[in-house]
Amino acid sequence: MDDVAQLSDLARARGLRVAVAESLSSGKLASAVGAGEGASDWFAGGIVAYFTEVKERVLGLAPGTDPFSAECAEQLASGARALFDADLCVSTTGVGGPGPEGGHPPGTVYLGWATRTDAGHRHLALDGDPAQVLDDTVAAAVRLLAFHARGSE
Repeated sequence: MDDVAQLSDLARARGLRVAVAESLSSGKLASAVGAGEGASDWFAGGIVAYFTEVKERVLGLAPGTDPFSAECAEQLASGARALFDADLCVSTTGVGGPGPEGGHPPGTVYLGWATRTDAGHRHLALDGDPAQVLDDTVAAAVRLLAFHARGSE
């Protein structure tokens, strides 16, 4: 069973409300999650925010936070979780490449996660061209959603 199917089954069985926040992945994560079976019953939605001012205003990113950091990823996930009143949210941020940005090498990715009781992040150091980095980011983010859905009992 693939990760989206597993997430779908878990969310439906446990009555979870799931959301995503994206910077790096440009809506690709929401598209992947939204393709899950019965998504209209458990996928609250997603937000794509590239501009730092939007991340600050809409998702509560603290001014001055490095937009390519673990702190940013956690704040985006927590902000979107609250915005969508979700049980679980995962966010994506980082540098897709092909070159470095903000002092971070290409392939530097942070996934943030937030539940109603906790938040955290995962750091990924990915290889490949920008398209591969995005694909790998989305796959890892869906796995992270499924992981936290499994632990939601």
